Amino acid sequence: MLVIGAGVGGLTAAALLARQGLQVRVLEQADAPGGKLGQIAVGPHRLDAGPTVLTMRWVFDALFDALGLSFERCVTLQRCEVLARHAWGDQWLDLHADLDASVDAIALLSGPAEAARYRVFCQRAQAVFRTLDRPFLQASRPNPLSLTARVGWRRLPDMLAIAPFRSLWDELGRHFHDPRLRQLFGRYATYCGSSPFDAPATLMLVAHVEREAVWQLDGGMRSLGRALLQAAQSQGVQVDCNQPVAEIRVERGRVCGVRLASGECIDADAVLFNGDAAALQAGLLGESARAAMGGGKPLPRSLSALTWHFEGRVDGGPLSHHNVFFSPPEHDGYRREFDDLAAGRLPASPTVYVCAQDRRAHDDGPMPDGPERLMCLVNAPAESTGRTLDELEISACEQAMWQQLARAGVSLMSTGEPPRITRPADHARRYPGSGGALYGPASRGWQASFQRPAHKTRLAGLYLAGGTVHPGPGVPMAALSGRLAAQQMLADLASTFRFHPVATPGGMSTP
Repeated sequence: MLVIGAGVGGLTAAALLARQGLQVRVLEQADAPGGKLGQIAVGPHRLDAGPTVLTMRWVFDALFDALGLSFERCVTLQRCEVLARHAWGDQWLDLHADLDASVDAIALLSGPAEAARYRVFCQRAQAVFRTLDRPFLQASRPNPLSLTARVGWRRLPDMLAIAPFRSLWDELGRHFHDPRLRQLFGRYATYCGSSPFDAPATLMLVAHVEREAVWQLDGGMRSLGRALLQAAQSQGVQVDCNQPVAEIRVERGRVCGVRLASGECIDADAVLFNGDAAALQAGLLGESARAAMGGGKPLPRSLSALTWHFEGRVDGGPLSHHNVFFSPPEHDGYRREFDDLAAGRLPASPTVYVCAQDRRAHDDGPMPDGPERLMCLVNAPAESTGRTLDELEISACEQAMWQQLARAGVSLMSTGEPPRITRPADHARRYPGSGGALYGPASRGWQASFQRPAHKTRLAGLYLAGGTVHPGPGVPMAALSGRLAAQQMLADLASTFRFHPVATPGGMSTP
């Protein structure tokens, strides 16, 4: 059994398959495993290059339990009391892990009526999550009819209540009168690289996932990648880095192995591809793999990002670990941001995310002593829009970013090396076939959730995992995709009567 790509989905699937007695080898093109859980070196420091916090911890608790391990013994976690800090100029709002604390904060910013509406929104977001958790997130990719059947006809009102045919932005307008709160919760669409004006209202569930718990990891998110690697290796998985795959080989209509870029051929009964599914659709791993993805018009791609990583000093407003700086909501500026992105331009007035990686997300957390590790991010169009950003555009966006922070009274100054800038073109090179899109297909319209590639392809023996396939992008989703892919592979192997999975204690059941 071969796994191409040592990202979260690939390592998850490899560990679970090996646990069932299969011989599994993982081939990773980069010099280190972890996929998007990478780091960027700035002088002597290392900063998270991708995700910065963990949600849906139960996914990893269940995974490590199924492997006979303890997740909390493999990583050191700290629950965030402040989920995120938000600013509109000199107006600030914290969302807290404690619901009542968030309600009080919203009441101070927007008034008691809006705080009451926030309580109702939280109940709604929780209901959406509970409706979709097991039948969608934790199950193979459905179609609209099979999803309805999984939920059950008696719960048809629950299905209709998730508002699948409305956009997130429109649905938020039914909950909030304050345009700032509409901006805040609309940003959850960007968690899957999409616009809140196009994304389905079902993404409200992200608000519940965050409020349920957000975790920081000692050593950054890369420590999660190390824990997954060690967990896979403890099951006997062989992981080889610097081994790019050039082609998925096929004989008699079935996968028979791969050919490495070096020319070496490796035989295998099945191959799991844990990269951007668009790489297969583009024929980057051979014509047979391309044909396995089917024809049809390519799905619209998600957003990319422009990031600055540096060691610096913070002057002005207090930062938490997670910080979001919005443009003023007047004059429909938030919509113009996404109009710019859709047109392949960097936004003239971008929403800015700042991760202060050395700060703990506590109301009274201690300030770092001296320079700290900082990352700034703005959404950017992917290279798949057909044009590459030039340095003048990037410089103008950077100035707009500093101005956005200055409106909130915040100044960030590099005290070491100049900031390391990562562009969409850099993402395109690192993740072949992605075109710089970091989240796979964009979530546009109600059909988007049913259009992502499934785990099983048309080509016998070829399977998919990762954030570009069902159930979607994000660290826990990638792990769920790996689990679902492993289940599909084991079921197919068992059906051949040549393989019988070994019963092991500790399933993947979840609360």
